[in-house]
Amino acid sequence: MNKLFFLFLFLFSLNAAAQDKNADRLLLRLYSDTLKMCSTKLYSAKTDQDKKKYNQLLLNTFGRALNVDNSFDYPFDSLNFAEILQPPDKTFRIINWNVPYEDGTQEYFGFIQEKFTVVKKGGLFKTEKKETMLLFPLIDKSAENNNPENSISDNTKWYGMLYSKIIVKKTKNKTYYTLLAWDGNDKFTKKKIIDVLTFDKKGIPHFGAAIFNMQKKFPKRVIFECAASCSMSLRYNSKKDSIVFDHLAPDQPGLEGQFQYYCTDMSYDGFGFKHGKWNYGVDLNAVNDKDANDKYYNDPHKANAAGRESKTIIPAAKKKKKKKK
Repeated sequence: MNKLFFLFLFLFSLNAAAQDKNADRLLLRLYSDTLKMCSTKLYSAKTDQDKKKYNQLLLNTFGRALNVDNSFDYPFDSLNFAEILQPPDKTFRIINWNVPYEDGTQEYFGFIQEKFTVVKKGGLFKTEKKETMLLFPLIDKSAENNNPENSISDNTKWYGMLYSKIIVKKTKNKTYYTLLAWDGNDKFTKKKIIDVLTFDKKGIPHFGAAIFNMQKKFPKRVIFECAASCSMSLRYNSKKDSIVFDHLAPDQPGLEGQFQYYCTDMSYDGFGFKHGKWNYGVDLNAVNDKDANDKYYNDPHKANAAGRESKTIIPAAKKKKKKKK
């Protein structure tokens, strides 16, 4: 009798949990529909004032949705205005979008939703692990950052950009999430950026890290700036474990530092990861490499926005071994 009673309680709890999950999914679907309507209003708005109004509604709705139980596993795959990226370890995800303004500038918004394991002492020589969900809004403070290449900040002083790729690199002491990104900047120039995300012991995210070795310079993130009309590629080649990008140069001598005149010069540079750092290499050849998972951005809210690049490093020719006599 007792066994049957406990079995009944167990089955009842499973059923209640399933009902809770179904209720959460229904609620999240309703939030998703609301987010689609908000984004349509946002990206069809004619004035900056209206864009900010609808974007605030979007932020508030997304924040409530991401605080719903079981929301971490909800894909929000019907939303086409935001990039949702998750690393292979599925410990967090970045939800990220941009708002273009009338003067050609961009502002960026989003959240980091994280699964965080809390370890507590449960008695003598015992510990208890409890998984909780943390939510961090991304607050764009780019306009206040005068030295973005060398700054490290948390989510409240974020150097805003639109992320397109996560590359996971582990060392003995830390996991680094290298991020490839786009920034529309203004009417004259745009930027491609290599950023880095880490988490401290409390689960708080930090952007920027000293893992770049670039011609005797050691920036915390790498920023490429070129003419707004220039098509610059920035991609990760998983086969070669390299970040490859077009080399930029001014189109005329004497225009160094005036990035509105910079574009690709048909050569390619890159970073290879070794000894815990991304190490810079110059003048790399490139060939076509079909990779359906790599996405590269111009303006995500214009036609033909998300173009796909197709350039990779050519491996050096192997020297033939001499036959032994």
